[in-house]
Amino acid sequence: MPTEKLYYQDVFMREFQGTVTRCEAGKEGFQVSLDRTAFYPEGGGQPWDTGTLGEAQVREVHEKEGEIWHNTDRPLAVGSTVTGRIDWERRFDLMQQHSGEHLVSGLVHARFGCDNVGFHMGADRITMDFNRELSWQELAEIEAEANRRVWEDRETRILYPDEEVLGRLSYRSKKELSGWVRLVEFPGTDLCACCGLHVARTGQIGMIKLLSVQKFREGVRVEMVSGGRALAYCRALEEQNHRISVQLSAKPGETAAAVARLGEENFALRGRVMGLEERLFSQKAEECRNAGDVLLFEEGLEPEGVRKLAAAVMETCGGLCAVFSGSDGSGYKYALGEKGGDLRELCQALNRQLSGRGGGKPFFVQGSAMASQSEIQAFWLQNRRKP
Repeated sequence: MPTEKLYYQDVFMREFQGTVTRCEAGKEGFQVSLDRTAFYPEGGGQPWDTGTLGEAQVREVHEKEGEIWHNTDRPLAVGSTVTGRIDWERRFDLMQQHSGEHLVSGLVHARFGCDNVGFHMGADRITMDFNRELSWQELAEIEAEANRRVWEDRETRILYPDEEVLGRLSYRSKKELSGWVRLVEFPGTDLCACCGLHVARTGQIGMIKLLSVQKFREGVRVEMVSGGRALAYCRALEEQNHRISVQLSAKPGETAAAVARLGEENFALRGRVMGLEERLFSQKAEECRNAGDVLLFEEGLEPEGVRKLAAAVMETCGGLCAVFSGSDGSGYKYALGEKGGDLRELCQALNRQLSGRGGGKPFFVQGSAMASQSEIQAFWLQNRRKP
């Protein structure tokens, strides 16, 4: 039989009593039905409530033909009266997220004439899909306006209009509706068909923060958080910025400028390092002139440096040049080159015997190997072609 839905009578009800009408064993745990419940079942994009029924843990809640079923970890006696307790922190968080989404979607619809065509409430953030492209600047303005509506602290209204009144109302809905329709109104901001639960006043949303926007199908996907999640997000950014300010010896409000200066210094230093490397590579090339096959181990080179050194030495040595840079613990980057040579078989053997990955042109190959220096030297002695 239909369950009395206490969550629609009072969204702030955290505890209630109900009589067990049915209890059935399920694939995982038990399915329990009550004559009345404050547990919200999954629906309208909002996840189910969790909590307890007596000593039983409520893990999921679903509605089937008007009857609310609670998935529990233990059976409950039919006919017994149990006390239900909602995980209020979770419930209030979900109401904050859902109500924040309504404000943003309503403002986007009013200003840009586009629809929210997809909505997902995740564990840490929610996503909204709009059927129009929106810029970050446009969304920043929506965010500012949404928070102004939060600060107005206006009352949320729940409406159940008859069909005649419903036909005269302009409201958001993903499909054409008739008959019994539940409308959620945030006065002056949004009117939307919705079966989910919402805060009683906009001030209870606390804060709305849009996190990102990216192209998605014909429009965009927007990520956002509200209430406690928004506060946690801002605190995480503040903590991260504090750590950066300490590392850079800069005030928290000046980290961007400090990072810019650090970038300029790094660019200048990299230029100096590249100049020094070029001189080192030219010197190595001269030292190896006419030396035939050459194996070099150099510390601290990036893959581009390994490539440049091998390319320089192969021009002068008159044979095969192999350059490795790295360590026995983390592996080595390598580059092999020989003017007019064909190193494809040698590269395959190296990758096979030294747990390597890499390739390139017939006369020049580059990659990485997870082997020790002694293993590389043994491979070299076995495969070099010139004494």
